[in-house]
Amino acid sequence: MIKRMLIMLILVGAVLGGLFGFKTFVNGKIKEAMAGMANMPQTVSATKAETSDWQPKIDAVGTLRAVRGAELSLEVPGVVETITFQSGDEVKEGQVLLTLRKEDEEARLQSLEATASLAQITYDRDLKQLKAQAISQAIVDNDEANLRNARAQVAVQKAILDKKTLRAPFDGKLGLRQVDLGQFLAAGTMIATLQSLDPIFVDFLLPQQAVAQIAVGDKVRAKIDAFPGRTFEGKITAINPKIETGSRNVQVRATLPNTDQKLMPGMFATVELDTGAAQRLVTLPQTAVSYNPYGSLVYIVDDKGKGSDAKPELTARQVFVTTGATRGDQVAILKGVSEGDTVVTSGQIKLRNGVPVLVDNRAVPTNDAAPKIVDK
Repeated sequence: MIKRMLIMLILVGAVLGGLFGFKTFVNGKIKEAMAGMANMPQTVSATKAETSDWQPKIDAVGTLRAVRGAELSLEVPGVVETITFQSGDEVKEGQVLLTLRKEDEEARLQSLEATASLAQITYDRDLKQLKAQAISQAIVDNDEANLRNARAQVAVQKAILDKKTLRAPFDGKLGLRQVDLGQFLAAGTMIATLQSLDPIFVDFLLPQQAVAQIAVGDKVRAKIDAFPGRTFEGKITAINPKIETGSRNVQVRATLPNTDQKLMPGMFATVELDTGAAQRLVTLPQTAVSYNPYGSLVYIVDDKGKGSDAKPELTARQVFVTTGATRGDQVAILKGVSEGDTVVTSGQIKLRNGVPVLVDNRAVPTNDAAPKIVDK
């Protein structure tokens, strides 16, 4: 019995020992596999940090405005008698554009002129009689006042007649004609618009922080959506001396040459102003920076390989950075990255400190300081 018990205990111990050893072996392999999986190389794209000269500038949006522009109308009512212009004509200052019927006013002018002539004759006779002491000074004074009143009425009637004629107040280009022959016009009815197009103003707003960076005479560049690829250059000609209290912005006006008259009042424009001297900055694609509430960071790729002939051992290193201005696809790095550093541009979500990486640049994010929109 004792012998059988010993054999059974030995067999049970052997089975338990085998099970324990097998479990330990499996756990080791699992741990080894997990460790290997934790350090599997992650495929990313990367680029070298480069430096470039960036000109500090201010961007704004503005609206084009004619140097001189008016909606032409007459002060007095009447029926249109003649129209001497066509829509879109170039006109000169003082050129007659339209007249109203004025027969009644001309007849009244003749009547008033006759009255003024009679008053002049009466006054001249009074002066001769006064010398002979045939009339009193009071009669002469009264007739002189009548003469002046008659002359004033003639002047008023001439002014009314002149208001029946529309003349161009300045050189410019007419818009579409809004009236026709024989049409009755009430006072103030718009007849056409007149715009002086060369040069042309562009008005835009800047924050009050920019006031110290701009001055009259500074160069500006304007771009219009209607003319892609073309830049219109001009100069600041006026700065509003008052800050708008609601927005804390200051209104600025620049003047642009417009010899071909392509620019028209009311157009939307984007305006650029250079400020200060150019700065040399480290730049990266904006996709390289991970923006977080606790700070912006990038991953720098380090080579842990021993010696120049050794196989590269690339690992990712997390670095916090200070970013500056953005321009197109690029962002300026003020602190944290040096020129020549290899920086991950895509795939950061898979990385952490010390993770091995494989760089594959077959598909990389764009890195253009002035990208152009292309319809596809």
